[in-house]
Amino acid sequence: MLSDDQLLRYSRHIFLPDIDIRGQQALADARVLVLGAGGLGSPVLLYLAAAGVGHLVISDPDVVELSNLQRQIVHDSEGLNQSKVESARHRLLAMNPEIQVTALPRALDDQELLRQVQAADVVVVGTDNFASRHAANRACLQARIPLLSAAAIAWEGQISTFDSRREDSPCFACLYPDSDDQALNCAEAGVVSPLVGVLGSYQALEVIKLITGAGEPLVGRLQLFDGKSGEWQTLRLKRNPQCAVCSKL
Repeated sequence: MLSDDQLLRYSRHIFLPDIDIRGQQALADARVLVLGAGGLGSPVLLYLAAAGVGHLVISDPDVVELSNLQRQIVHDSEGLNQSKVESARHRLLAMNPEIQVTALPRALDDQELLRQVQAADVVVVGTDNFASRHAANRACLQARIPLLSAAAIAWEGQISTFDSRREDSPCFACLYPDSDDQALNCAEAGVVSPLVGVLGSYQALEVIKLITGAGEPLVGRLQLFDGKSGEWQTLRLKRNPQCAVCSKL
């Protein structure tokens, strides 16, 4: 049960009829795995901690570098050269000491990734390489756990939700069947700092919707954002019956 302090802290959620006390309690009981504590992971973690998600598990092998601080807002100058997950954990608990934060200062191999996915209610991937996204996709399909994926580079971003609990949901490999790590990343192409905030905040919104049951998640839809024009474009996605990953499950 929510305490009096929690009822006050989360009152703006509780005032929403499609969240209410029931939805806020669901957030408090939830466990979310966030892969990557960088540009996308920062707003995801900050908003989920503020929203009262009870247990956040963060995986990232990197340390905080000076070039990160332009956009990775969960970190600050005092965290330079620290593990990103420990830096994030310190900030999140300072924001909301009522939640639990598990910091995993490493990339997860397939076995550990599957264990963490099986223990989660939702998985958020904000890493900057396709290999980790495909690994997360395979684990989420096996465990039947929703996967939220976003990407941002230069002035453009995209986001979608893949929910293997739904028969009509495509998976990440339906969208990117042959992707590899030859694509540009932010270190090579640059990124305008608030862009990752836009996409990461959207990921946090999708997590809240999935946990509380409010609204309609982005299953079967890919949202593309052009930061220069401020325009959103929606592409419809269908499950690929020949997908090398989800068609075999």
